[in-house]
Amino acid sequence: MARFTPSRLIPFALILIIAAVAIAALVSLARVIFFPAPNTDTVRQTDTSKESLLSTNADRAVRVTVRGTIVADERFRSYQVVVTPNNRTFTTYNGYLDVPIDTIKLGNNIPAYEEFVYALSRTNMAKGIEATGDKNDIRGVCATGLVYQFEILQNNQPVKSLWASTCGDAKGSLEGSFEKLTDLFVAQVPTAKEVIRKLDL
Repeated sequence: MARFTPSRLIPFALILIIAAVAIAALVSLARVIFFPAPNTDTVRQTDTSKESLLSTNADRAVRVTVRGTIVADERFRSYQVVVTPNNRTFTTYNGYLDVPIDTIKLGNNIPAYEEFVYALSRTNMAKGIEATGDKNDIRGVCATGLVYQFEILQNNQPVKSLWASTCGDAKGSLEGSFEKLTDLFVAQVPTAKEVIRKLDL
């Protein structure tokens, strides 16, 4: 009857260990390739910006700035809507130095502001990764179209700023619909639509 000696078992055990290690390494590699872990920085940015957007504290605000086509200074137009828990301000501008043409300032209240920011959130105003460096430089972008900049503010400082344009080659960082978001902002000021029409952007 044949007997297994320790010297015969050692190579067999080594082969089993090597095979087990190789299988574990392949499984780990497959997980990394096919099931990557979510980017925690991205998730954290989205969650934080959404909380900031939905806050109704007195130091909070939301703003859209719409820039017209790049033309001569005398003909350049833009407008801005800023909404806070206490005020709604709509301003139109002439030229690149932002000389005010018309300003409409109205009061606001917390329940109205809350409904508004929740509507913005559901229209994905906070969705998108804020661009950095050259990708966040909108100077000269979409020269023949319109550029939209959406900002979540705290103490008049941007917590998050995303942009979009009407030009196909300058998509921007906003992942939501700039048309729907702009309509929500403009609807906060009853006569704003008529004033914007006169700007002929």
